[in-house]
Amino acid sequence: MDWPISEVARMSGVTARTLRHYDEIGLLPPARIGSNGHRYYEEHQLLLLQQILVLRELGVGLPEIGRVLADQVDTVEALRGHHRRLLAERDRLDALAGTVSRTIAELEPSRKDGTPMTAINRPENLFEGIQPSPYEGNLRDFPALAEEAGRRAAAMTPAEIDAQYRALTSLYAVSADEYRAVGRSCVENEDWRAAYEAIAPGLAEYQRDAIEVYAASRLG
Repeated sequence: MDWPISEVARMSGVTARTLRHYDEIGLLPPARIGSNGHRYYEEHQLLLLQQILVLRELGVGLPEIGRVLADQVDTVEALRGHHRRLLAERDRLDALAGTVSRTIAELEPSRKDGTPMTAINRPENLFEGIQPSPYEGNLRDFPALAEEAGRRAAAMTPAEIDAQYRALTSLYAVSADEYRAVGRSCVENEDWRAAYEAIAPGLAEYQRDAIEVYAASRLG
C-alpha cells in the first residue's frame, strides 16, 4: 500500500513543500512518482520519515540525518538508539520543568503579598537543566571564521582552488538539486541567515544566488 504526498503530509504534520524538499536533497525520495506527477510513499518511507522527524526534534541537522540514515543497517536497532536519546531528552526536560517550578514557588509568595523579592535561595538552581545550544558558539564565531576563510581564499591561485574543489567533491558527490537546497537554506534557515547577515547585510541572498549559478554552471 502507498499513500500520496498529501496524505503523508496530513498524517505527519509535515508540509508537502517540506516533503518535496526532502526528496530534492535526497533525504527521503518517494517510493514512486505517479503518472499525475504526484509523489507516493510506502511503509518504508513512512518509517524513514519518522526517524527524520525524531532526529530533528533532537536537534540533528539534515546533513547529519542523511549520514545517519545512510549508515544504518538495522531499523529496529536504530529506533532503539533514538529511543534512548528521547528518554535522555525527557529527563532533561523534566529537570528543566522542575527548575521553573521551583522558581515559581519562590516568586509566588512575594507576588501574593505584594512584597518585593529580596533574595533567591541557591541562585545556581535557576539554571539546572538548561543547556546552551550546541550551535551557539559556532554561530557566534562564524563571522570571524568566514573572514579568515576569505583571506585564505583570496591568497589561493586558481589551480589551488580547483584542486581543493576536486578534493572536497571526492568526499561526497552532490547533485545540482542538493546543492541548490543548501543555497536555499542560507536564506530559509533562520540560524544560517543570521550568521551570514552578521558578516554583511544581504550576504545570505548573495550566497544562495551564487550557489544557484554554480549549480547551473558546474553541476548541470
